Amino acid sequence: MNRLIDTHHHLWDTAKTDYPWMTAELDAIRRRFDTDDLLAVTGPAGVTGTILVQTRSSFEESQEFLAVAEDTDLILGVVAWVDLSSPDVFERITTLKSGKGGTYLVGIRHQVHDEEDENWLLREDVQRGLSAIHAQELAYDLLLRPRELPAAISAVRNLPDMHWVLDHIAKPEIAKGGWQPWADHIEDLAKASPTCWVKLSGMATEADWNAWTIDDLTPYANHIIKSFGPQRCMLGSDWPVCLLAAPYRRIMDTARDLITNLPADQQADISFSNAIEAYRLEPDARN
Repeated sequence: MNRLIDTHHHLWDTAKTDYPWMTAELDAIRRRFDTDDLLAVTGPAGVTGTILVQTRSSFEESQEFLAVAEDTDLILGVVAWVDLSSPDVFERITTLKSGKGGTYLVGIRHQVHDEEDENWLLREDVQRGLSAIHAQELAYDLLLRPRELPAAISAVRNLPDMHWVLDHIAKPEIAKGGWQPWADHIEDLAKASPTCWVKLSGMATEADWNAWTIDDLTPYANHIIKSFGPQRCMLGSDWPVCLLAAPYRRIMDTARDLITNLPADQQADISFSNAIEAYRLEPDARN
């Protein structure tokens, strides 16, 4: 059986928690999305494993997501949140690892693109936090827009042996045909470390939600694959956010179509093996 890991999805319940980033423009996804919803869409799409990613700056959510992962066979790992600016980052990660589902902790993420300071990643306290994540042998997911790419390049160069994962190809303005300086920064980021991966995810929601086609996404995906190489690319849905632009099945089918011209072994790497390496997953986890 071909194995497919969706390396990027979320869960949330807007009736219980406030999500500051969920503006009126996103009302279509302002409802509960739980593991039953996840299983309903991933099965028909051929997904055999997933990575659950944080949605807000909440240590409690991190603990909750790890517990959910332990109880959900489909979820192979969790990219959680801790306060990178706090002096006790290492200890907080240890607390997560020792709690329910702690073995499913594979990475940390923060909404960097929501920070006013475009150089937030280079702050001294944040740099200490990133070093603590590296010491705990976890990946760090970079949630950026093109504005923050120069700082991210410097951060990656400062810790070139760390596992880095760029989310959503850094959200270029696909709907407006945005290309530079994004394209050059992507090349520089790819060169900054051999252990920096990228998710082919989040592209449809950066395109015209109502009229995008695969042709709109192809130049961006091709540039990512050329820059990082097939050995450092992964597939992700960004569900449920992706529902703003298309159903889950179309998003995942499009992702696979974007790599269909590659040799079969490289397609398999992008669909499965690269996620195993980037997130240090067990190769046979939850067969």
